[in-house]
Formats: sequence, C-alpha cells, structure tokens
Amino acid sequence: MDLFEKCEAFTRADEVKALGLYPYFRPIEENEGPVVRIEGRQVIMAGSNNYLGLTAHSKVRQAAIDAIERYGTGCSGSRYLTGTIDLHIELERRLAAFLGYESVLLFSTGYQTALGVISGLALKGDYVISDKENHACIINGAMLAKGGFAEFVRYKHNDIEDLDRTLKRLPAEAGKLIVTDGVFSVSGELVHLPELLEVAHRYGARVLVDDAHATGVVGEGGRGTASYFGVTDKTDMTMGTFSKTFASLGGFVAGPERVINYLKHHSPALIFSASPTPASCAAALAALDILEKHPELVGQLIGNADKMRKGFKELGFTIIDSITGIVPVLVGNVDMALMFWRKLYDRGVFVNAFIPPGVPPNMSMMRTSYMASHEDIHLNRILEVFAEVGGELGLLNAK
Repeated sequence: MDLFEKCEAFTRADEVKALGLYPYFRPIEENEGPVVRIEGRQVIMAGSNNYLGLTAHSKVRQAAIDAIERYGTGCSGSRYLTGTIDLHIELERRLAAFLGYESVLLFSTGYQTALGVISGLALKGDYVISDKENHACIINGAMLAKGGFAEFVRYKHNDIEDLDRTLKRLPAEAGKLIVTDGVFSVSGELVHLPELLEVAHRYGARVLVDDAHATGVVGEGGRGTASYFGVTDKTDMTMGTFSKTFASLGGFVAGPERVINYLKHHSPALIFSASPTPASCAAALAALDILEKHPELVGQLIGNADKMRKGFKELGFTIIDSITGIVPVLVGNVDMALMFWRKLYDRGVFVNAFIPPGVPPNMSMMRTSYMASHEDIHLNRILEVFAEVGGELGLLNAK
C-alpha cells in the first residue's frame, strides 16, 4: 500500500467544509480577549484558554516587546548549550516560589513538557499509570516512554478504586509514575487528588499532575490543583503551560531539585529542542507578576464561569458541572454539534466544537471556556444566542 493512500481517502473534512459547517482552523485577525475579529467581523470569544485575559494586557505585551529589543527574537540553541538566558532562570525561580516547589524546569511548549518529563523519568522496567481521559500529551509521553521499554497502563477516569486495582497488579519493586490532569481539559472536572495521593503512597508510586487548565484557575491565588486541596507538600510534581493563564508559549515542570536536575541532563525533549524565546519568557513573567498582585482575577474568572453554568442550566441545557473555567454544553451527535456550532458562529459567538474521537460517541459538545475579562454584556449575549439556537434545534430540556 502507498503510504499516501490514506491521505487521498480522507475526505470527511472536505465534505463538512462543503456544507459550510467546518469549525476548525478559523484564522483570528485581531484579538482583544473577550472579542476577536474573524473573517472581517467581531465575534465574542467563548472558547479560548486565555483564562485571565492577559494576552491583551498592556504590561504583558510591552514585556514581550522589551525582551525582543534586548535579546532578539530567539535564543538560537537548546537550554543545554547556548540557549539559556537570564530570563529562563528568573522565570524558573519565580515559578518555583509561586507554586511551592524546590525547583522548576522550562520547556518550549506544554505538550513537549509532558513528553520530556514522562519519557525522561520512566525507563525500562518502570510503569506509567495514566487516567484514561488524560490529555493527548500525557498519552503520547507515555507511549514515548513505552518505546524506551517502560510499561504503560491506564485506569478508569477519575476512578480511585480502579487505580488501586491497577497498582495492586504491578510488581512491587518497579518504579511507578501516576500521571493525571489536574483539571481535565474536555470536561473541566477536577481530579480526586487527595484520594489519588493516598493510593499512590500506599504502593510507592510517584505522582505528576498536569495543571495546564488549573494554574491561574483553582487553588490559593491560582496555584493549581494541589493548592486547591491543600496537598502541595504531598504532590511530587506539577507541570503546566504558558499558553493559557500565562498568555504566552512554553511549559514547565515543578518538583524536587534532584529530580529537576536529573531531567536537565536526561530529557531529550529539553536537550535537543530550541529553548523558549525571550518574548515568551518575558510575557509569562509579566503575567505571573499580574497574577501575584491581582489574585482577585481568579475569582472574576470563576464568577464568570459560574454565571454561565447557572445560566445554561436555567435555559434547559445539559452541561458537565465543575468549579473551573470550562463549561461544556452537551448537544449529542456530530451532525447536531456541527449545526449548533455554525448557528452560534453566524450569530457572533465562537466556541469549540468537540466531536468524536475527542469525546465518546453521542457526547459531542460545545466546549465553552471563560476569561476574567469577560463582562456581563458578553456573557448575557452568549446565553441569549445559546437560547435561540438551542430552541431552534430542540435541545432545551423541559423545565
């Protein structure tokens, strides 16, 4: 079989485009946070992970500009060789202090962080144990570790009893790394972290929590999942990204100094990749400054999301409930989801259409997410448009 044969056979995206229902790869022309310009018109953004609205903040923008003027546009090397600048060191130090860990290591993306940490730690004879609904970066990090002859097993989503059963079957002498999302990116649910830690410690397993959707969203002053549950001192490692709360690009892992030192010298994803750009680091530092000085932004974000949760339920929609910035609205099958998305978009509201295989069959959804910078005028309009479209498509439950 020709390697490209499957590419020629893939026509589903073209068919959806021909129907005018394709929701992906829409170029944003201007972005002011709650409102963006797409295809020449203003649209309310209800699908961004820009949780604190800082991508448009003047101090964050200026910090990136100043960094380019001082350092240039790139670092031209890996952290291991010529690609480390003082901004990297400062950001690592500041994040470690903020999150309550001994040390932090930066990676060039959040996705790369998961690949680099998991495959860097789990070697031949070790086990990676993953929640079945973890983000793709965790799954692929575990598969990369498996390529290096580590073992990869999964347990039922957020099911601590199944995790216990899974660990019980593993060799007692093997190294074990449990990896879980802190806030699950599709549903917005929180991991049952205290119970997970209890089981992990019982079997001598280490724990890595991915706080991509939790940093700046939950916990004291936005310090993440472990902080929310008051178990930072019991949580071995936390990783995250700069592409959401920190209004930039890059990733990080926080943990014990000896573990971070080991990863510096053993993680191919770090050693063989160009380092985060000066502008990215400076923007993340400025965002961290703002978060530390204005922790009330976290309350504004959650207040906005809570308003939408309440509003959707009162309208008669079925949602997945949580306490985070993510509010998924269930709509059913793929065709319904694509029609729903298009009608929202035509009325000036942009959300994310999540369809299989990203979600289970008949669980297609409008995955909405909110920012601290959304105002009532934006949120009320989103609810108004959802009510119109939900009524047209018969998706409002009888109250």
